[in-house]
Amino acid sequence: MPTSVSFAHHLDGLALAAARLHAYGDAAGLDTVVPTARDWTVRDLVAHQGMVHRWATSVVRGEGQVDTDALEREGREALDPMTWLGHGADRLRAALRRAPQDLDVWFFLPDAPAPRHAWARRQCHETTVHAVDALAAKEGRVPTADEADITAELAADGIDELLLGFATRRDEQLRTTGTPFEVEVRADDTGDVWRGRVSDGPLRVVRGTEARDADAVVHGSAAQLFLGLWNRGEELQTSGRDVVPLWRERMQVSWS
Repeated sequence: MPTSVSFAHHLDGLALAAARLHAYGDAAGLDTVVPTARDWTVRDLVAHQGMVHRWATSVVRGEGQVDTDALEREGREALDPMTWLGHGADRLRAALRRAPQDLDVWFFLPDAPAPRHAWARRQCHETTVHAVDALAAKEGRVPTADEADITAELAADGIDELLLGFATRRDEQLRTTGTPFEVEVRADDTGDVWRGRVSDGPLRVVRGTEARDADAVVHGSAAQLFLGLWNRGEELQTSGRDVVPLWRERMQVSWS
């Protein structure tokens, strides 16, 4: 699961997403429901993201396990949750910048870049997704890709991580008990293509070099695909077999 996006670019993306989450969350209000995560208010969203930043910082620093439930409570009970969020994001970026290039720590996705870069990449995309959640709370609806304003390069990299890292894990349930079929995911603006085989086993995905016949095609701009595949957007375009309902039902990445 290599990435063509630089470590510095991922850190910049993390900083921008954290700032957007702060701004959109402030504009929405802490008690506003998040349309893209209906069990959450903005306060819950901020507490979750701040917890994840602190958890990732502890891993990067080699500090051992942290009490994630306690961290979420701390975020919910903070007098100024947005400042608390920003402090955690700043500490995470500092920990990543100071970590050696050959950092040897655990990372949970298969076939990932070296841990220092893998954590920068993961936290960049994690925070970008949750900034979109905050934008959805501000707008009171699912935002468009144009409104989310994610660059094509970063979006394509996030799709790569999602399809090759998350979706292919053995415990994911994107499977069929019927005849196996092929799915093509195509970013119309960047030319990136991913091909997946859905069967009764774990999803298999490879990067493609050109479009070929497939049973199902999902396409759009890289940003539209990024939001749609993270279940934060409604602009996916399809042809052939409609696999979007299956994806929505079976591919729900959650904290565990």
